[in-house]
Amino acid sequence: MPQNHENTKSHKQNFNPISSELEDIGKKIVHAAYLVHKALVLGLLEKVYEICFCHELTKMGLNVKRQIDIPIVYDGLTFNEGLRLDVLVETQIICEIKAIDLVNPIWEAQVLSHLKITDLRLGYLINFNVVNIGQGIKRFVK
Repeated sequence: MPQNHENTKSHKQNFNPISSELEDIGKKIVHAAYLVHKALVLGLLEKVYEICFCHELTKMGLNVKRQIDIPIVYDGLTFNEGLRLDVLVETQIICEIKAIDLVNPIWEAQVLSHLKITDLRLGYLINFNVVNIGQGIKRFVK
């Protein structure tokens, strides 16, 4: 048991925290999700939440892009299809938007894969189909 504790401790020491700039943008992302969730009813399509979410972020002065295709490089070749980000904020943070009853673990893996492929550090999985939006937001740091 002590070995595991030591391994955990050393792992934490090797972790690089994200920048204060990313933290500030992340707070705005969470606030925008809260505003949209508060204003809209449950049960709408993902696209509706995504459009409103991006509008809120834009009002906050953030650069937002929706439905961004990301090329995949494999075996020296570039494939332009296959990976699409729901929302990219300030070209630094990925937001995957959902409007579902239950979050499938595959979507969490998807956010982590997107972070790895894009070499970005911060991502959010936001599910708007929840009673409390705090329970619908998952944050991922790579």
